[in-house]
Amino acid sequence: MALTRYDFPMKHSFFLKTTIVRRALCASLLGSLLLLGGVARFVRAQEPDEVVRTDVSLVQLNVGVVDTRGRAVTSLSKNDFTIYEDGVKQSILLFEPTYAPFSLVLLLDTSGSTVNFRQQFKQAAWRFLDALAPEDRVAVIQFNAKVKSLAGFSTDRNKTSFAIERADGAGETHLYEALKFALSELDKEGPKRRKAIVVMTDGLDTQLRNSDRAALANAETDEQAIAAIDARASSVLTSILNSADRQGVSIFPLALPSGDPKRLPLPSPVITGIYSAARTRLLSLAERSGGRFNEIQRLDQMARLYAEVAAELRALYTVAYQPPGDRARGKWHEIKIQVAQPELIARTKPGYYAR
Repeated sequence: MALTRYDFPMKHSFFLKTTIVRRALCASLLGSLLLLGGVARFVRAQEPDEVVRTDVSLVQLNVGVVDTRGRAVTSLSKNDFTIYEDGVKQSILLFEPTYAPFSLVLLLDTSGSTVNFRQQFKQAAWRFLDALAPEDRVAVIQFNAKVKSLAGFSTDRNKTSFAIERADGAGETHLYEALKFALSELDKEGPKRRKAIVVMTDGLDTQLRNSDRAALANAETDEQAIAAIDARASSVLTSILNSADRQGVSIFPLALPSGDPKRLPLPSPVITGIYSAARTRLLSLAERSGGRFNEIQRLDQMARLYAEVAAELRALYTVAYQPPGDRARGKWHEIKIQVAQPELIARTKPGYYAR
């Protein structure tokens, strides 16, 4: 039988008293929660680590060290390093040894230029995963005319491998849009994570290619074409490098032979200028971020180069320092790093432009 409001009669006075009691309890509980929230905020404000987490002006460096035979040296400590900015010694505030985990973006070019060897680069990417440390968090992003996340950051290699298998597509190459997206995703990993991007591409970004073509309208020789474009002055490239500087992200381009200006089947001044500018920008991404530029001479080299990049990542230290507060904004600041043993060679990014 359906119930109605008459099945459970309640006196008005009882209802009123109950309502008053409930309101009083709610008010008391709300007051307690507000008080606890204020205390929690006060406690969090007193945490000593809070200053480090919110200090975005730290300069973070990923540093590789080798001996005279080129072998990686992975047993150094914080006291083995000395950092100079513009010739002035800096105090190291953060040090991470080589075995500290990375957050990595595996950026895959699935534009039309990679269709004919898609399975080869997938196999190379799987080998890259095998060479990483178990604690490294990896995300997979593909790009062509669109940028698409295939898998978020994870230590689950099965999940990441499946994402690589799904990589597909054709069409245009929006490389710098993909780099911007990758840096945005890395930013969510937090300021204390070691970070890197490994990107396999020919470097021929469609939008920059179109603007470069317009700048080459009057070029009659290869020399004129190459001189007509100041590739390193690109605002798009500068924006990416500034973001990488801020987060301490190292970028490792694996440059496909199809983008090599020395291998053009039918060169012309315009084509030579476009390809040379694209290759120069890939070099700048690596040099300015402290990564390494890798040229793929033959497609069967991809797996080996991916594995070498993974090995290099596992041999990097991370150090960070607080730059001088009175340093000039908008200008280049040179960085030099030394290790205690003079026979060892340290490599990192050469400097940065202060914001």
